[in-house]
Amino acid sequence: MTDSKKPIEHRKQRRFQAPEGVFVGVGPSFDKVGRLRDLNIDGLSFRYLGNGEPPFMTDGDFYLGKLPIETVSDIEVVKKTSPNSKTLRRCCVEFRKLTPWQRGRLEEFIDIYTVGEA
Repeated sequence: MTDSKKPIEHRKQRRFQAPEGVFVGVGPSFDKVGRLRDLNIDGLSFRYLGNGEPPFMTDGDFYLGKLPIETVSDIEVVKKTSPNSKTLRRCCVEFRKLTPWQRGRLEEFIDIYTVGEA
């Protein structure tokens, strides 16, 4: 008998947990900005507030911009409890045709900054 309730893993690569304080911004005007949760060489996931307001950002030690991505999912993870509360969402993106330089920088980030497997 097999355990049919266990979720099926579709990722080809191991995922790595991001450290606290790492943020991701996607979209032409950084429409979605939030805390990086996990990543691998093929993509990443992050949580953001779905209220349409851009968050306060500061310069960081590591920046890798303009990666070609495709959104795989963007779902609400915490429902609003009142009209004034903010909605928390989880967005998963897949990287598309990274240049060798982009791939190298991404591998560098995974090697140096991640805090173990997710």
